[in-house]
Amino acid sequence: MSDSLSAARDLIRVIPDYPLPGIRFQDLTPLLSDGSAFSAVVHALKPQTERFDVIAGIEARGFIFAAALAHSLSLGFIPIRKKGKLPFLTHAESYGLEYGQDVIQIHQDALSPGSRVLLIDDVLATGGTAVAGIRLLQRAGGHVVGFSSVLEITGLSGREVITAAYPKISTHSLFKV
Repeated sequence: MSDSLSAARDLIRVIPDYPLPGIRFQDLTPLLSDGSAFSAVVHALKPQTERFDVIAGIEARGFIFAAALAHSLSLGFIPIRKKGKLPFLTHAESYGLEYGQDVIQIHQDALSPGSRVLLIDDVLATGGTAVAGIRLLQRAGGHVVGFSSVLEITGLSGREVITAAYPKISTHSLFKV
């Protein structure tokens, strides 16, 4: 790991018992406020082996990293939002979280058919959000070629959930806890 990525990793703080007792929340906001750390992470999120046409990000913090990477590569950005936030016709998927349930949506016309998509989220935990995002992108006509996250919580087996459902999608995480 490069010095700049190691410094970025050191900026992630753990907040115990948030949002519920027993959860160790991984707070990436200190990393975001450091320009060189943020830049190093965005650059490192791009998988080196996959080609893609567009980058999708999952609300909320996945937006930040996905949009920054899309901008740096002059690619389009596709937002995957929480229910009720998109103003046009949508596809919706419900999914389980480490601490509950939620629904995400994508515009039905978000992608050109067959677009190769890199999906980004800030944290890979149970894999529920990632799998729901992949399903939405496929329903909108996309071909997901990769999933990248800044941080992976390995004890929650999210990578295994993605691989079991989508063995051909490469999964990449910068940091693991």
